[in-house]
Amino acid sequence: MANDQKDKRFLLRLDQALYDRLALEANRANQSVNMYIVSLLSENHGTKSFENRQIIGQTVSGADVNMDNGLVLVSGIYYRYLINDNSEVDDKAKYAVIEANGNILTLQKI
Repeated sequence: MANDQKDKRFLLRLDQALYDRLALEANRANQSVNMYIVSLLSENHGTKSFENRQIIGQTVSGADVNMDNGLVLVSGIYYRYLINDNSEVDDKAKYAVIEANGNILTLQKI
């Protein structure tokens, strides 16, 4: 983080078990613990929507996809949807949520 701007320093208290886990992951990423924590914060601070954090990767049944109204029910919330290959919805198949853009989810048959 050495750059022309002054870095902000603050004290962060972690329990030993959490520090040990972070140190292990930092070592795997070939980073210091400080840089690893900074990278985690940078990746996750305000850049990802609820859908990107909570919905991507979930699976839904084709039966939860309503072709009449163009909505899919995921985690109790209705979203508009697209099928990644533009195929018709198979109500007996499972679909993975592979992308979220606003209130539109992209589904892929699995």
